[in-house]
Amino acid sequence: MNANLHAICDSHGRPISFFISAGQVSDYSCARALLGSLPDVDWLLGDRVYDAEWFKVALHSKGRIPCIPDRKQRETPVRYDKRRCKRRNRIEIMFGRLKDWRRVTTRDDRCPKVFLSAIALAATVIYWL
Repeated sequence: MNANLHAICDSHGRPISFFISAGQVSDYSCARALLGSLPDVDWLLGDRVYDAEWFKVALHSKGRIPCIPDRKQRETPVRYDKRRCKRRNRIEIMFGRLKDWRRVTTRDDRCPKVFLSAIALAATVIYWL
């Protein structure tokens, strides 16, 4: 199975929302699916793969300030809060906690729905611990 997992977590590194896309689909198009499930926050930290102008405009229209570092191919750099951006490690910690679950790590499931349900089960336990 070739799939990408896109996730939203809170400031404590607890998972809130997930979206699975096919492995060959661009991350930009998958960001649109996550826009509807954004929590009520002032700042949104993101990875470089979400550095798209339309995504940042959509975040501003929802009242959120994006803190997304520039892609290396970007010609004109965009300013962002580098001090806040260092907190993105909480997202990586959340993915690390999900990978503690063997079924999520090895991706034994061929069906994306079953794989997403295993992720949802692991995320539920992680959220309450």
